[in-house]
Amino acid sequence: MKMISAAEQLFDRHGYSATGVDRLTQAADMSSRTLYKHAGSKAQLMASVLDERNRRFMERLEVGSVDTLFAALEDWVRVEGTRGCLFLRARAETGGDTPEIAEAVAAHKAGFTQRIVAIVAVDLGREDADLAEQVLVLFEGATHAAVYRGRKAVSAARAAAATLLEGARS
Repeated sequence: MKMISAAEQLFDRHGYSATGVDRLTQAADMSSRTLYKHAGSKAQLMASVLDERNRRFMERLEVGSVDTLFAALEDWVRVEGTRGCLFLRARAETGGDTPEIAEAVAAHKAGFTQRIVAIVAVDLGREDADLAEQVLVLFEGATHAAVYRGRKAVSAARAAAATLLEGARS
């Protein structure tokens, strides 16, 4: 677990490409041989990091309303920082051409989308695919806008989502 935690911090701060094996081994306090024995490859290590990040992130999103969904994002950026979505950054860096990373990102985004659809359905009292898509885009946009606008980007998205939900109830 120390290896995953150390790798996540480095990948999140410096990116996948800029994080070399030497830096990973130093942070995890292990030899490159041990790292490869446990992780397999740098790409497999990144996939493991993304799987762990997905687990923590989705736990935070075990909420029952759109408002608490954005409250969870506000808490996430307060604790984890405002560097944008690690999944999308990893996908962008690798161009989707690294299967282990592409699969981890696709699985996360599919699960995330399902969670948004379910939260919107519970909050609204019925399914609304268009509203779920709008909430998802607000959430993703707020995550990235927080990089340069800070946490107020999440607050603005939260207010916009409340307006959309109110309109859908009318």
